Amino acid sequence: MTVDAERAMTTDAERAMTTDAERAMTTDAERAMTTDAERAMTTEHLERGPRTKDELARAVAADIPAGSYVNLGIGQPTTVADHLSPAAGVVLHTENGMLNMGRAAHGDEIDGDLINAGKIPVTELPGSSYFHHADSFAMMRGGHLDVCVLGAFQVSSSGDLANWHTGAADAIPAVGGAMDLAIGAKSVFVMMTLFAKDGSAKLVPACTYPLTGVGCVSRVYTDLGTFLVGVGGSDGVVVTETFGVSVDDLQARMDVPLRRLDRV
Repeated sequence: MTVDAERAMTTDAERAMTTDAERAMTTDAERAMTTDAERAMTTEHLERGPRTKDELARAVAADIPAGSYVNLGIGQPTTVADHLSPAAGVVLHTENGMLNMGRAAHGDEIDGDLINAGKIPVTELPGSSYFHHADSFAMMRGGHLDVCVLGAFQVSSSGDLANWHTGAADAIPAVGGAMDLAIGAKSVFVMMTLFAKDGSAKLVPACTYPLTGVGCVSRVYTDLGTFLVGVGGSDGVVVTETFGVSVDDLQARMDVPLRRLDRV
């Protein structure tokens, strides 16, 4: 047998092995995807009531990927810091100029000069650093944050965010760094109550309040459920789980179409 023939046979054999290996990998991947899809079911926790603020903060903290650089917005989002596991290696950023912020400070831990953007006393973790306000905003605008967690007046089904002004004549606009965070962070999570005091839904087909950012929100965590937005355009939002209420009951109170995980 000639050298060229041997090379040809070897090449053909290698191609066949590679093709078989690729097929096996594809089959395994398809099996895994099928299994994940079968497991993906919306969970309705009907045996209990709505989530408390601490439960909501704990749920958000659990969904932040390990090693992420994260900004927590003023208000309810700041409570997420109290539920982050040190082992996760999440680095908290504050827009007033600090990296590696810790949980809220209590008692003798309080240092009047060590606060977050919401003026709440906080602790510092090993390796904390401090910098100018302008440098902090450069981090936000430069795409260096993996996740930001914000409050909201409204979130649309396509992921639009309204959280700085209700449009009311006597309302005080409070944009702060929200616009910079909304467009600068790689992922935007929202924490809010699902319904306003007047009973109107805050998760809507389209925002009626002035926008903070367009198509920026990916997840919404509320007292009554967790939702994925911006999935499939404006065709609705995906409900991952509910608390104290069923998906059908929520749908009866909301204009935005709700979809279950197993029907996406």
